[in-house]
Amino acid sequence: MLPFFKRPDQYEAFRIKAGESNRLVIVFDSVKEKLDFICCVEIFDAGGKTPPNTHRVADELFFVLEGEGRARCDDSWLDLRKGDAMVVPAGAEHVIENTGEGRLYTLTVMVPDENFTQLIRSGVPDTLDEEDLAVLQGKVLA
Repeated sequence: MLPFFKRPDQYEAFRIKAGESNRLVIVFDSVKEKLDFICCVEIFDAGGKTPPNTHRVADELFFVLEGEGRARCDDSWLDLRKGDAMVVPAGAEHVIENTGEGRLYTLTVMVPDENFTQLIRSGVPDTLDEEDLAVLQGKVLA
């Protein structure tokens, strides 16, 4: 069996609602690849953040690719910067917010998917710009 493989120009970007500050870029998911998890890149514009949310059975991994932010998991706050990783266990309320001047990029994996793919795909399709593609391709930003 061959592995699933994509390049950044094949990823699909969405905003869950029009006008939101965050985009979710699907890398692999439960719809297209029929996987039991979702892997995406979350792009937080300056000042962007997630709403407080909890996953009933899913654990969620955040790995900071670029930028600065902070995260709340239940009552604990953590500062986030490039290279940091955090796992939010199922049942914990959490928020991720961009506290930097530029965008915050996180590789986000949720296991199991817990309908996150459907939520993202029901949103508004969006695009990636040159900065987004540079981060996704591992290029150093000026």
